[in-house]
Amino acid sequence: MLKRAINFAISAAVAAAFASVGASELRAADPVIDPGLRGKAQDAVNEGLHYLRAVQKENGSWSNSVGITALVVRAFLESYRGYGESDGPFITRPIAYLLSNVRDDGSISETNRNSAYNTATAMFALAATNNAKYKDVIAAAQRFLSAHQIDEGEGYDRSHRYYGGIGYGGDERPDLSNQYLALEGLRASALDPKDPVWERAIVFLARCQNRSESNDQPWAANDGGFTYMPGWSPHGGTGSYGGMTHAGLISLLFAGVDKQDPRIQSAWKWIAANYDLEENPGVSGRHGLFYYYEAFAKTMFAMGKPVIKDGSGADRNWRNDLVAKLVSMQAQDGSWVNPYSSQWWENLKELITARGVIALNLALRK
Repeated sequence: MLKRAINFAISAAVAAAFASVGASELRAADPVIDPGLRGKAQDAVNEGLHYLRAVQKENGSWSNSVGITALVVRAFLESYRGYGESDGPFITRPIAYLLSNVRDDGSISETNRNSAYNTATAMFALAATNNAKYKDVIAAAQRFLSAHQIDEGEGYDRSHRYYGGIGYGGDERPDLSNQYLALEGLRASALDPKDPVWERAIVFLARCQNRSESNDQPWAANDGGFTYMPGWSPHGGTGSYGGMTHAGLISLLFAGVDKQDPRIQSAWKWIAANYDLEENPGVSGRHGLFYYYEAFAKTMFAMGKPVIKDGSGADRNWRNDLVAKLVSMQAQDGSWVNPYSSQWWENLKELITARGVIALNLALRK
């Protein structure tokens, strides 16, 4: 299992986000996780993956969806069990399904809708296999996503609020959620750090952050959190909320921004002040709860701090908190759904179980 250390340890995307962190700092950031909770987290991962194997379709997919299939593949490849293609058809068949949906333009999608989202998640899954035979498919997917970014090529001036953003595909309206997934895929697949995609992406990210010092939009506040897109939130107004603040912070890391940069530190302060695993902070109805848990785990891991001081001044071990919460929400069959809201497909067992396992994989990672 040690020979698969890159899969066991962490995805290439998150590793690259803090590749400049020194070895001594990484050792200092080793988790202090309750041994009992570690065992429960491993059991929950096992049960979640067992459920996913049981509901895999004959064509190798989950839900006949490139995006969901790619997330499930990621959940397997990043698990503490160190799964890989050599483990057999339950890994190779979904990879084949992803490859069967490669299009002439480089996108990887079963539909014209959501083509950027699907391509980003599929590219990540292919990169996580560490299999060189997918390099041409990955390179074409990189070109597709790079071309999909809104810039002068689409007639958008740098002053436009959409400049540098990436959306679902099929329209010209970008958002931070798709931006984060696209940047993660590009980072995982080792896009050149000097590629202009990164600098343009930072322009868009700045315009999604409630930080007037770096956001040139008139609506920007100063709490440091992020909203869904420049000037708009699906929850009303332009307020910051949990899922997007974690997505924004990790996106800045993917784009090469230093952890000590004021933009990242401002977002980190918002996260600390609004630390919560009962709901997606800033969102009513607990919508997007598992999206939030997944982004939360990625950001907390990447920042390298095993304990965070919350808004009341209490020290919180984020791993213990996340594991306890996810274990308490797992169904008897090993699956997860958001019991409070079906918005954003959070009632789909395959999708939400993949998100739950991905989050636990990071909580377990030393």
